[in-house]
Amino acid sequence: MPELPEPAAMVVEQSAIDASARLTKANQRALDLVMGAQKVMLEEVVFASNELLDRAKTETHLFSEFISKMAGSHSVKDLNTMCRECGQHQIDFIRRDSDRIFRHGERMIEVTSRLFSGRPDS
Repeated sequence: MPELPEPAAMVVEQSAIDASARLTKANQRALDLVMGAQKVMLEEVVFASNELLDRAKTETHLFSEFISKMAGSHSVKDLNTMCRECGQHQIDFIRRDSDRIFRHGERMIEVTSRLFSGRPDS
């Protein structure tokens, strides 16, 4: 088999090295994407379980407060005041919960955009 001239052999060898480097870099990016997605999904599971626990705890507290105020009211005026106060507590809880979920959504958008842009977590 005839051998290639020296410059042609170096070009072929250099292009093989470049292809290998590009393939290695592509594999590294794919691995970073998969590992980052796995981390984000695990964080989401932890966040969801914490949110469920927190919501159940708060709802239980609001319900027990409602029951104790209901037991303590002795007139229609007291019942009316109690319903207004408990309704306000429920509205405040929903507002805080919505704000927390909104902030979480913003954080998830930021993390996802960093993940797809290839930047490491900072």
